[in-house]
Amino acid sequence: MKYFPLIWRYLWRRKLRTIFTLLAALFTFALFGVLVATNVAFGMGVDISGANRLVVIHKISLIMPLPIAYMDRIAAVPGVEAVTHMNWFGGVYQDPKNFFAQMAVDTPTFFNLYPEYVVLPTQRKAWDADRAGAIAGRDLAKRFGWKIGDKIPIQGTIFTKKDGSRLWTFNLDGLYDPGKKGVDATQFFFHYEYLKEAASRGGDMVGWYTIRITDPQRAAEISKRIDALFANSPYETKTSTEKAFAQAFANQIGNIGAIVRYVLSAVLFGMLLVIGNTMAQSVRERTNELAVLKTLGFSNGLVLFLVIAESCLLALAGAGLGLLLSWGVVTPLVGMMLKQFLPVFYVPAWGLLLGLATALLLGLLTGLVPGIQAMRLRIVDALRKV
Repeated sequence: MKYFPLIWRYLWRRKLRTIFTLLAALFTFALFGVLVATNVAFGMGVDISGANRLVVIHKISLIMPLPIAYMDRIAAVPGVEAVTHMNWFGGVYQDPKNFFAQMAVDTPTFFNLYPEYVVLPTQRKAWDADRAGAIAGRDLAKRFGWKIGDKIPIQGTIFTKKDGSRLWTFNLDGLYDPGKKGVDATQFFFHYEYLKEAASRGGDMVGWYTIRITDPQRAAEISKRIDALFANSPYETKTSTEKAFAQAFANQIGNIGAIVRYVLSAVLFGMLLVIGNTMAQSVRERTNELAVLKTLGFSNGLVLFLVIAESCLLALAGAGLGLLLSWGVVTPLVGMMLKQFLPVFYVPAWGLLLGLATALLLGLLTGLVPGIQAMRLRIVDALRKV
């Protein structure tokens, strides 16, 4: 720390250049935070997926249903602790632009397998007793101004009623809150039994099964056992971990993670050039000062350290300000504007740490070459230029 005043003085030797370099780093890492939040948004559900949960879908495609009769057979597999099932409803509320996920779920088991959806006991009890009842995420209810007790009309696009009508009316019996950061609070759950009784077709089929296993280490073994049960049947299955299922679902709209990495690489490479140029100019301008330091007894290693420390301080200061701006201002604003399409949009803690680590690496790389030049500087040659 005793060399910090010297490093700080060198950093502000050319104030205007330092300010512009800091601003470049600030905007670069503010963008870094937004891109990390975008990656989190499109991978929604991947990071929060339960390590002890598996998903069973039709072997050919997710859109193909499975028989409801499979539930008891899956539950009997050794290592399976609990089973639930879901159906994608795919209805329209008022306008096709008002998209949100609607799912018919197995009422007795659903919230047992998904404790991250937190519902008040009184609301859960009311929902259990109401065949046409529904539970919505709190963010979804805020979006449309719903309150408990409202009747929610949804136009079916996949399922029609036995009387030929496509209008399904649900009673909003409760709201769920996210049990942890990153949980989607814009979904709409209702009773599978209501769908089964009222639908003109598909009442004995489900979209997919979610199971909880006793030991996550046995996930591969249990998956093979389940798939073997239904091999060579008209409805063969494909079982995977919930994380793999969520990732595959996210990848259907493109490999967003790869796109984000490419953009970040280009942006950070540009930042590397900016800070590198700043440090190279700074070292060239104070050649005689470095020679004086060596004359006073500063070792080559210490001179190298001073240059690299200056570079790292410059990179970390700009990155810290940029990440703080992104975390506290930019991503919340973008998240509010995109709430309808990306319900989960935030910079996670690992994103902030990754940004600072990247800035430190940039500082090391950009300070290394000018630092080595300063270290190799001969006192006689440097003083001759004075």
